[in-house]
Amino acid sequence: MSSLRHRVLPPQILLNWPKEASFCLWLLHPEPSCRPSMSELLQSEFINEPRENLEEREAAMELRDRIEEQELLLEFLFLIQQRKQEAADKLQDTISLLSSDIDQVVKRQLVLQQKGRDVRSFLASRKRIRQGAETTAAEEENDDNSIDEESKLDDTLESTLLESSRLMRNLKKLESVYFATRYRQIKAATAAEKPLARYYSALSCNGRSSEKSSMSQPSKDPINDSRQGGWIDPFLEGLCKYLSFSKLRVKADLKQGDLLNSSNLVCAIGFDRDGEFFATAGVNKKIKIFECESIIKDGRDIHYPVVELASRSKLSGICWNSYIKSQVASSNFEGVVQVWDVARNQLVTEMKEHEKRVWSIDYSSADPTLLASGSDDGSVKLWSINQGVSIGTIKTKANICCVQFPSETGRSLAFGSADHKVYYYDLRNPKLPLCTMIGHHKTVSYVRFVDSSTLVSSSTDNTLKLWDLSMSISGINETPLHSFMGHTNVKNFVGLSVSDGYIATGSETNEVFVYHKAFPMPVLSYKFKTIDPVSELEVDDASQFISSVCWRGQSSTLVAANSTGNIKILEMV
Repeated sequence: MSSLRHRVLPPQILLNWPKEASFCLWLLHPEPSCRPSMSELLQSEFINEPRENLEEREAAMELRDRIEEQELLLEFLFLIQQRKQEAADKLQDTISLLSSDIDQVVKRQLVLQQKGRDVRSFLASRKRIRQGAETTAAEEENDDNSIDEESKLDDTLESTLLESSRLMRNLKKLESVYFATRYRQIKAATAAEKPLARYYSALSCNGRSSEKSSMSQPSKDPINDSRQGGWIDPFLEGLCKYLSFSKLRVKADLKQGDLLNSSNLVCAIGFDRDGEFFATAGVNKKIKIFECESIIKDGRDIHYPVVELASRSKLSGICWNSYIKSQVASSNFEGVVQVWDVARNQLVTEMKEHEKRVWSIDYSSADPTLLASGSDDGSVKLWSINQGVSIGTIKTKANICCVQFPSETGRSLAFGSADHKVYYYDLRNPKLPLCTMIGHHKTVSYVRFVDSSTLVSSSTDNTLKLWDLSMSISGINETPLHSFMGHTNVKNFVGLSVSDGYIATGSETNEVFVYHKAFPMPVLSYKFKTIDPVSELEVDDASQFISSVCWRGQSSTLVAANSTGNIKILEMV
């Protein structure tokens, strides 16, 4: 009302209804003498406007509204068409990629079949020379039979693949991994192609003859070959290994006689260099050495260690020397690193430079005199077991929970930290990390090398992450190859071990999970059963969790222990 009193009308009325606005302003004229009288109002054009003009204006306004509505609908349809066309183009590109890959696999299959025929022909010709012409007909019949058998085998393999419940259950995830692998490989090949194209362009423009330039270029495009076929072997290997085993079977259940100790939490398990003995260490302040085969073969009610070593403090980590068979190192809650001689049942060296609890230790496989440890005091120390003192220190701002040397060299080291990061150092330049891997949301509790350029990390954010060390940009890697999910881990150390591409970890659901490096979903799992000691019935105890796992070398056997000291030897079958 205040606006009307000051002859201010809404802009919409001024734009859409100019005659009505003019009539209102006439009525609200600031000079009363200039305002219309009743007779002037009755004689005004606005009041006496023909009815036809009003109807025409209303029809025009309605038509304009309908046109605007149609334009809105048209814009909506164009938007949908554009998005669907983009999806169709993407789908067409995907189908083209699949068709190309199918052609590559079919070509490989034909080459392998031809090699098989050539081998059979060669063997058949040798037999004919040896046995004479009389057996020719029989051998040809055998060859035909072998071809038929191979065809049946192919059909059986195909039906087995299609009927695999695990394959069908995880088909969407396998599909996403396949496309991620292909696009990553294409991107890498394209990046490599650019400098190659610049090189050939420079050759053609540097004044040399076109003949010489053409001779310098290869007849085949290596990038295109790599792009088309380079993905097959790693993906096929991963798929075959993913489908190779169907379950984890218990080979042996290790029942200990340490009934007087109420806490048997096993913090670490480790196999010696030959996979003959394994050691356990935990909060019961004891290192126990067991012979693996005797436990598997002997069906005893209680198993006793072949060697038992006593420590003054709770033990957090254990590691065997890969060169000196009888030497094992341990770390404890008091921050002490100890080296033991198992054969002599005695302590060899004790190193006390850490100020707080040591969580993890690791021997270098390349240099068996070199040992690394990570502590709550925020430091990683390198030890010479011959000298019994530290020979280097890497200081950080957060607790160090795990350390690991790569198997090929003692000049580099990876470790995980409570600041949610994984660090990879060249020990010849320990001031700055060579690579920092960022992606976890909580403490990194374990790191393990899968191979010289790939490592896996475990965190209390319920994930494992696979990292390619060569993918770092300016020393930072924020893009893991995979994030493995399926197990539960939010507060405890649950173990991590790697063997031949298989990754074993524990879960706070009292289960052991096995992944393969090629795929982010579990391959196998096994749940520890909890038996009530009084009723001897199976019960569900939510407080129990897997506390440590360790593969037996590069075999399909692993040892797992839980928070009550229950130890099982499991095998993938």
